[in-house]
Amino acid sequence: MALALDVYRVTKSFPKEETYGLTSQMRRAAASVPANLAEGSARKGNQETRQFFYIARGSLSELETYFTLSLGLAYLSEEAYSGLMNTSGRVSALLNGLIKD
Repeated sequence: MALALDVYRVTKSFPKEETYGLTSQMRRAAASVPANLAEGSARKGNQETRQFFYIARGSLSELETYFTLSLGLAYLSEEAYSGLMNTSGRVSALLNGLIKD
């Protein structure tokens, strides 16, 4: 959830012409991670639960691509990029742990 909140905060400063482009895509991917974790946790079977965790991991990978694109477009500072990628790495490690269980 913290990563999603961070994404919403940093995208507030993105150019207005990105409102329906990169900003929207990043926010959707960021919100998808905790949403799929929540939905997966509510499922009964391990295989079904794991599938939602895989979807969350895919959204996280998508989000990391958007971070890199945003850095290249100078929408994110190096500091913001590093912080987001660091948080994303921690979320990825937690997701991988959930998937292995």
